[in-house]
Order: sequence, then C-alpha cells, then structure tokens
Amino acid sequence: MKHEHILVIRFSALGDVAMTVPVVWALARQYPQVRITVLSRNSSRTFFEDLAPNVNFMAADFKNEYHGVKGLNALYRRLVAKQFTAVADLHNVLRSDYLRLRFNLGRYRVAHIDKHRRQRRELVNKKPYNLSEPMPTSFENYIDVFARLGYPIDSKNLCFRSIFDSHTEPLPPVPPKGNLNLVARAVGPKRSWEHWIGIAPFATYEGKIYPLNLMEQVIDGLVRKYPKSRIFLFGRGEQEEAVFSQWEEKWESCMYIGKHTENLYQELIVMSHLDVMVSMDSANMHMASLTATPVVSIWGATHPSAGFLGWKQSLDNAIQLSELDCRPCSIYGKKPCQRGDYACMNNIRPERVIEKIDQLLSKENSNAGRIINN
Repeated sequence: MKHEHILVIRFSALGDVAMTVPVVWALARQYPQVRITVLSRNSSRTFFEDLAPNVNFMAADFKNEYHGVKGLNALYRRLVAKQFTAVADLHNVLRSDYLRLRFNLGRYRVAHIDKHRRQRRELVNKKPYNLSEPMPTSFENYIDVFARLGYPIDSKNLCFRSIFDSHTEPLPPVPPKGNLNLVARAVGPKRSWEHWIGIAPFATYEGKIYPLNLMEQVIDGLVRKYPKSRIFLFGRGEQEEAVFSQWEEKWESCMYIGKHTENLYQELIVMSHLDVMVSMDSANMHMASLTATPVVSIWGATHPSAGFLGWKQSLDNAIQLSELDCRPCSIYGKKPCQRGDYACMNNIRPERVIEKIDQLLSKENSNAGRIINN
C-alpha cells in the first residue's frame, strides 16, 4: 500500500509561490502522516526547506533540464518515480496543465486551482464594480484544491505566523524572529530605541510602482520624523541598485540590503525584525507577510479585492485611490495606463503613506509596552 504523498505544483514568481506557504504549512500541520513535495523553481526553495518535517522541495529548471514538451515528459517520468498519491496544481498554466494531463491519464487523484477568470474580467471591465464583495483570496483558492483532493483544512490550523516559527506545540505566544548573527555585521543588532522600516519601491510593472520622486518624499519625511530610525531598501536588479545607491548617499539612515545579504533567507531574517514594511503589490509584500511583519501596501492599477493581499495583512493598511473610477484596470498590472498619467499612483500623497506608517509604529510601540509589562 502506498503512503499518502501529495505533489504540490506552483511555478511562477516569488510572490505567487510565497502565498502557498501558509496553506502548505497548515496542510502539513493537520496531516502530519502525509508527505508533501512542493515542485517549483529553485529560487523558491528557501520558503519550504524548513517549513515542516513532512514537507520537501523539488526544483524544476525549465530553461535547461525540463525545457519544452520533451523536458516536461522527462519531468513527468521523474515525478512518477516518487509514487505520489495525489496532485495539487496550484498554478493552472500550460506547463502544469500538461503535467496534470499526464497524471490524469495515469489515474491519479488530481485537482487544480480555480482562478475565477470570469470574475476577474468583470473586476477590470465592468464599472462600477461591486468591490464590497471581494473575490476569493489566493489562499482560499489553494485551500479549495486540497479539499477537493480529500484534505480539507480546518480553520484552527490556518494559524501560520512566520517561517521562523518552531515546529513545537504549542506555538510560542510571540512568533520568533530570524537570527541576525547570520547576516553581515553592517546590518545588525537592532537597538531598543530604533525603528526599523523596510521600503520595497519596485514592482514588475509601472502600474504597480509608486513614483520614485514621491517615495523620496516619504523617506525624507520619515528621516525627519524618526531621526533614529534605520531604513532598509529591498529589491534586486540594475535599476534598484542604481536608485538605492543614490538614496544611501542622500540619507545616512538608508541601507540597500542587497549589498549585505547573500541570499533570500538572509533578507527574510532582516524582514522579520522590521517594525513595518512599505511595499507595492509585489513579492516583498508577500515575503514580509511570511515573517509576521506588518505591511503598508500601495496599490495602483491592481486592487486587493482581486485576492492578492498578503497573508494576514489588513485591508486598512492598503493605500489606494478608491474614488478613481478607472481602477482597477488590470489584475496583474500589465496593462498600460488608459489615461496616460498613472493617476492611481501619482495622486497618492506622500503624507498619506507617512501617516499610515506612523499608525503602525505607534501600535508596535504599544504592543511592545504591553509585553514588557506582562
């Protein structure tokens, strides 16, 4: 008799894969006797390596080893050898569709995600759209896939807090943070009087990026208001490096974290010590969510009601122009601005972003005081 072994398929970008983590963790917690293997790109390995004792990771290189149909057939043969008893396709794109077809022909138990494409089209095409009824979140869609495979997840197990949590029961009252000793000396320690603020100003598409000149005003306001704060800049790439280097020269309290971390795990360690992260609708929003860090998210062409708000993040901390009737114009932010001025981002005042950061820092100070008193 085969032991229960679930294959979880989710390729795509880091942010999309990060959203699977709380659900896979909950699945592993509720069904400790079931083996779970996550198939994704190697860049996502960090999310799953120490997630739970019964969770494994398998990397798929589609540029070389598993390129094209021939490569997918080779990947399928490798997967079959692992004797899976169920397949959860959390992606539902051409590559995963093909693998799913092969598994279906082999009479495996297979289920795939419902992306609610019709509702998404209505979200961007029908104006005004009834945003009082948000679409199911990605997390709910993932949970539904496992339920259809025969692994329903109880709400009591949807209690994921941080990838730095231990596997012991019961979970400690406060989620632990990553070990700063594993990061370059230039970063830490965090002193008791410091606010650590993360800023991740970039995203894949222009409609998801808060204009850099406005973000500079946010940073300048924070430096003036919190002179003892440290501001960590997150993002990797040529454009990010050029901009962040300028900001480091302009403000002494700014640090481009990519210069001082060797890998994603070290970035997550620093994120876990932030008092607040300021992010776009991007991977950094979701990665901060995996470290129990509150996020101020800024939304332009896209909308949190499409189901992509970070895990346990509050809609109250999502900054957007609700009165702009052309929003949302895109589910993923790919489409160019119909107006040509990206008013959805340009019309968000820096003062509004700073005010929201103030609120979260005040709340953080209040919570810290209660913990000390107790």
